Amino acid sequence: MKLHTSQPSLSRQIRDLEEEVGAQLLTRGARGIELTAAGRVFLDHARLVLSQVDAATEAARRIAHPAKPCFAMGFLTGHELTWMPEALRILRDELPNVDVMISSQYSPVLADGLSKGKLDAAFLRRERGLPNLAFRLLVKEPLAVILPADHRLAALKAIRPQDLAGETFVNVSNTAPVLRAVIDDYLKRSGVKIRSAHEADHLAMGISLLASTRGVGLLPAYAANFLPAVLTSRPLQGVAPNVDLVLGYNRANQSPVLKLLLSRLDELVARVSKRVR
Repeated sequence: MKLHTSQPSLSRQIRDLEEEVGAQLLTRGARGIELTAAGRVFLDHARLVLSQVDAATEAARRIAHPAKPCFAMGFLTGHELTWMPEALRILRDELPNVDVMISSQYSPVLADGLSKGKLDAAFLRRERGLPNLAFRLLVKEPLAVILPADHRLAALKAIRPQDLAGETFVNVSNTAPVLRAVIDDYLKRSGVKIRSAHEADHLAMGISLLASTRGVGLLPAYAANFLPAVLTSRPLQGVAPNVDLVLGYNRANQSPVLKLLLSRLDELVARVSKRVR
């Protein structure tokens, strides 16, 4: 161990310490310098004092600089691209004082996270059967037809539900129960009998299935932001069905960051609407 001091200086410091303590702490023997009995007792107490000093220092630091609270936000996969930047701008003044955690998941998983207190806010669908959650409408997303760019129906400016009959139809699975219900209800009301040839668990899988099977599907219009060149989107003719995108939160959550976000939702929606025009 290096003490970064000269031998004479070290010897003088040891003598000064022994005079202050009133006992010999070190002795020089055949095997070098050794602790005396008094020196060993002094060392044990000194180590205890130093550990207490370290603990006191850490405690003082925690009081002076408490750990930042965490605010956990969840996004329905695909929506973080649009909504996350603007949500963080809304919370910009709070960001130095809080750690923001971001996750991307299926809507039912996000709702479960809100219900269990794992998330403070989530951009998701209006999931049912969770009375402890509250939802604030952000936007109604119209459904559009997603299909191969060279498909015969892609030549149309708008597509009727009847045009989908006989096509390989790619639907969403029950990992998106709210969206699945909207799609099924729309096809039923349109009087079109369509059997799902494939079901996709998430957006990336849906896009992959549509490209590989040359099928057609109904997805919220935001999906057009993620389409490869081989796929395109077309609006539905007439009044298109839509699915709500909402901000969800637990009614019992008293987070001041959540309250700030809720108080500025109109501004958030306006910012996002301006971006996507």
